[in-house]
Amino acid sequence: MTHALVLARRALREGIRTPEAILPTLFIPLFFLVVNVGQAAKIFPGSSTAFLHGQGYGAFQLPNSMLLAASFGSAALFLVEDIEGGYFDKLRATPVSRSALVLGRLLAEGVKTLLLAALIVAVSLAFGIRVASGVGGFVLLILLTALWGVVYAGFMQVIALKTRSAAATNSAGLIFFPLLFLTPNFVPRRLLTRPMEIAATVNPVTYVMEAMRSLILQDIVWSSVLYGYAVVAAAGALMLLVSVRVIRNYD
Repeated sequence: MTHALVLARRALREGIRTPEAILPTLFIPLFFLVVNVGQAAKIFPGSSTAFLHGQGYGAFQLPNSMLLAASFGSAALFLVEDIEGGYFDKLRATPVSRSALVLGRLLAEGVKTLLLAALIVAVSLAFGIRVASGVGGFVLLILLTALWGVVYAGFMQVIALKTRSAAATNSAGLIFFPLLFLTPNFVPRRLLTRPMEIAATVNPVTYVMEAMRSLILQDIVWSSVLYGYAVVAAAGALMLLVSVRVIRNYD
């Protein structure tokens, strides 16, 4: 674990030294939040829309922006740079465990996403959005966002290790956008058309989004929250299994 923490600190320093890789992670999700609210807020007024629980439409859209921010991780691209520059091979030649090579960047990605999620919520509060579940709900909200960011970064690292190509790794990040839009991102699941409802139901991102949304719009609804955490836990276990297998077989 010590090796993983050392590598995590190095990864965090990489992020601090390249702010141009982090700023879009904050700007683009907030941009989509403003645009989506501007397009649909009059259609769904908070005073008469039951699924908003008295809040504005921005509160309903906030989880989309948080998930988008969590899926802009740069860990895989920095890993490709290490591979192309030969530093990754030097690490493999040291006594550092293979699992630490995977966990180091994931820990850093979790810390970065935690801070980004908290900052996005703080900015949203200035626009009248509130976390109805209170301080406990806020902690659960940003923690769930950070865990999703770790899971997503982990799968991207697998692609980086398999392809060793920055272009292929960057293109693979586009996988998230279909997953995001095949969710109840504009209206609740029950209001979707039947084909879209089926697609959203089988999409694991839906349950993460609904857990986050329940924390923002309501008091803590444990059934929704636990579904979201269960999805992240299952995806995280699969990601770690695949990651360690890939790096152990890395030639």
